[in-house]
Amino acid sequence: MGFTLLLRQLRQLLQPKRLAVVEACIIGLVAALAAILLKFVVGWLGGWRVQVSHVIPAWIALPGVGLLGGFVAGFLVERVAPETSGSGVPQVKAVLSLVPIGLDLRVALVKLISGTLAIGSGLVLGREGPTIQVGSALAAQLSHWFPTSPDYRRQLIAAGASAGLAAAFNTPITGVLFVVEALLQDVSSFTLGTGILASFIGAVVSQQLGGDSLFSVPLTVSRVRFDIREIPLYVLLGVLAGIFGALFNRGILASLSINRRRLPLSLPWRVGLAGLISGGAIALLPNIFRDSTGLRTLVITGGASWELTAIAFATHFVLTLVAYGSGAPGGLSAPSLVLGSSLGYLVGFFANSSFGVGEPITYAMAGMSAFFSAVARTPITAVTIVFELTASFDLVLPLMVVASIAYFVAERLYSGSIYDRLLEWNGIHFPKSDSEASPLADLTAQDVMQQRVETLTSNMVLEQAVDAFARSNHRGFPVVADGQLVGIITQTDLKDLDRLRLSSAKTVGEIMTAQPITVTPQDKLADVLYLLNRYNLSRLPVTNGRKLVGIITRSDIIRAESDCLSGGKQEMGPRPDPSYVVYQTRAPATGKGRILVPIHNPQNATSLLQIAAAIAHDLHYEIDCLHVIRVNRDRPPDEAQVSTVASRRLLGHAQHLGRNWQIPMHTQIRVAHDPAQAILETIKERHIDITLMGWKGSTFTPGKIFGDVVDTILRQAACSVIFVKLDDRGYASDRRHRHMYKNLENPVNPTNPYDPNPQEHGDRHTKFGEQLSEQPGVTFHRHRPKLKIDRWLVPIAGGPNAQQAVKLLPGLISLSHAPEIRVCQVFHPADNHHDTSALTAETQFLSRKLSRRNGDCVVSSSVCAKTIPEAVLALAETYKSDAIILGASREGIFQQAIKGNIPEAIAIHSNCTVIIVRDALGE
Repeated sequence: MGFTLLLRQLRQLLQPKRLAVVEACIIGLVAALAAILLKFVVGWLGGWRVQVSHVIPAWIALPGVGLLGGFVAGFLVERVAPETSGSGVPQVKAVLSLVPIGLDLRVALVKLISGTLAIGSGLVLGREGPTIQVGSALAAQLSHWFPTSPDYRRQLIAAGASAGLAAAFNTPITGVLFVVEALLQDVSSFTLGTGILASFIGAVVSQQLGGDSLFSVPLTVSRVRFDIREIPLYVLLGVLAGIFGALFNRGILASLSINRRRLPLSLPWRVGLAGLISGGAIALLPNIFRDSTGLRTLVITGGASWELTAIAFATHFVLTLVAYGSGAPGGLSAPSLVLGSSLGYLVGFFANSSFGVGEPITYAMAGMSAFFSAVARTPITAVTIVFELTASFDLVLPLMVVASIAYFVAERLYSGSIYDRLLEWNGIHFPKSDSEASPLADLTAQDVMQQRVETLTSNMVLEQAVDAFARSNHRGFPVVADGQLVGIITQTDLKDLDRLRLSSAKTVGEIMTAQPITVTPQDKLADVLYLLNRYNLSRLPVTNGRKLVGIITRSDIIRAESDCLSGGKQEMGPRPDPSYVVYQTRAPATGKGRILVPIHNPQNATSLLQIAAAIAHDLHYEIDCLHVIRVNRDRPPDEAQVSTVASRRLLGHAQHLGRNWQIPMHTQIRVAHDPAQAILETIKERHIDITLMGWKGSTFTPGKIFGDVVDTILRQAACSVIFVKLDDRGYASDRRHRHMYKNLENPVNPTNPYDPNPQEHGDRHTKFGEQLSEQPGVTFHRHRPKLKIDRWLVPIAGGPNAQQAVKLLPGLISLSHAPEIRVCQVFHPADNHHDTSALTAETQFLSRKLSRRNGDCVVSSSVCAKTIPEAVLALAETYKSDAIILGASREGIFQQAIKGNIPEAIAIHSNCTVIIVRDALGE
């Protein structure tokens, strides 16, 4: 009891919002330390490179250091973390938009090391990009160590990005605004709270321990005065910055295209070549160009001549394109600010020498804001970053003028920020409107919950609670007292009670889980899913204060996904009428459960029934065999005239097999508008436990994963579902039958060959079967040989569907003469921790189940591969597997439609039989 109380108190203490505040502080601190480390190491490498150039001829030292440092940096990126290529800001933006890109401790370490090598060896890139990605990656890793909801994890990653930028420039306000304006585009209180906290801590720690920011601005800038006569000149600066900013963005993409599509070199050699070119160019320039920090300071303080400044602008422009196009890890913000300051200084020099107004240093500051706005398309951030660097209120107006003008000019010439363009270049596109976004994104608990909730009272005796569970299919009940939620009781609580023999417990209140995890009606569906998965729950009460207003189960969420998928695509006209039973037979009901086998194709009916019989024998189940006759919607199913001759012959064959196998076989013929609806109605009316269906292995229906009927059963059937794709030999036989069927004289109705019209095709089905049996090499379905599967491949991932597949395998072994079972688990090469506990558990389970009948026929193995389907298909080919049995994907149906479905990919490309199992939908 004491341990339970401690857990409850700890759960209350570590609520997501409270934990997020603590994590934001940690993120700010760690991001600042990473930025400081990057700054000092880059500075040390840059100083060492300059010293070497004085000892060894510069035309040898600088290109050599650039080549070596660039090659090593590119090697680390290519081999360890490809996600760290480039700036890092586009990758963070993609992750915040829920694009599955790696962001963890591995990414942080590689970005830190490779970025240090690339920038320190002379590549003209900024260190703010690496600090942003490092801060975000560390925040993402922290959210894995201390799990939180998806929305809160997203906010923490954004906080890591703001802390990284704030630590690089010592600009806490800019860090927050950049994330809000460029990355997250969210101004909620939680975003601002965590972002400000992490950014503030990052900037303070960086300033105290790391000294000056990336740009050191002289104090004289804070005392400048703005003259209204200078407005036309600032407008000119804004226009020039917009033009060159758009050109800069185009140049970045063109450089990427040239490097990756026309340059036949690997990433390490491309980055090394960029370092070689950069070092060679810098060696030909004045000595001041060898130290990037000194050059930035010289340009900003106005200590350089206009000739030197023009050279700095041109070389920085070109060398930044060369460096970034190679894929080197480094940012674009610092080069943009240097280019802006150089351009502004040139305009200021022109204004001062020609009109006698302004100071070049003032225009240099304004140019920084203008060029950054033109490149990143974040005018607010562009104004704020220069304001924080200079602390001059007099600069605010010219900064706003140049930033806004540069933004509009650049947007007109080349729309979209550099970060959006980089994502599009890599094939990542974001929705342009809310209508293109996920239809589930805006759903809340109130939209999905069941408002009518069955509850128990806390003073109810346990015998009554047991009766309530026996009468209901629910796995848990909320417990209320005086109209308020006080707890929840589940079947697990009752099992634990029986196991521990706690006879002293008399009422529900004594064994219930007090203070259960709840959600409010306004909580997003993503938060509900997180809580269900995080705490392995099957249901969540929905409360308003302490008042119970509803409940959400896993089935409710799956139905919501189904509704979203079918929304806007429903057939026009009236909804389908209920199906109509026109024929049925009943065998003695002696089984413990029922397996439904919908059959349509005589060529695979026998094989499906053999599989169903193997499972039924093992579980002591009965078999329900269903055939659906589809009719047009112009008349109700109960009024349609149909012939059942072919259907009854097909079901008669099933009954014959049932008698031979000594399994109770029930049959049924239904007339329906929609076959999927007829199957669902049968499942409900006959209390089906397992539905077993054939599947061709692919679909050409847009928006469907497995096909119309199979998709519907997968989403809506409450029972367990098994899909079987027979091996290619079986389907080749089907194709031969269909081809020969087309060449027969007087064929039956081609739209429904097994439902001939009684007036026109009364006895042609019999003739059809006789003609098939007379063809050489062709046998009718009742003469098809018995299905034989000896070599089984069982991929597992530890989920409930995979566990259900393994539980069914002992029964399916009766289809084998000399069974060989190989249980496998696939790990990604980047996954350093291979958890094989699920693999071991499933292997031991099968060994125990099969040891008495088949000896030691179970082996296990684990493999590393980048994609699961490729690994499974390779194993099946290597071991000549006859069948692959695996669990359905654990992702939501909507996500599968976007990202692809692993079982589907395996089934489509496999030549052997594939059996896909989906467990019963839990609450």
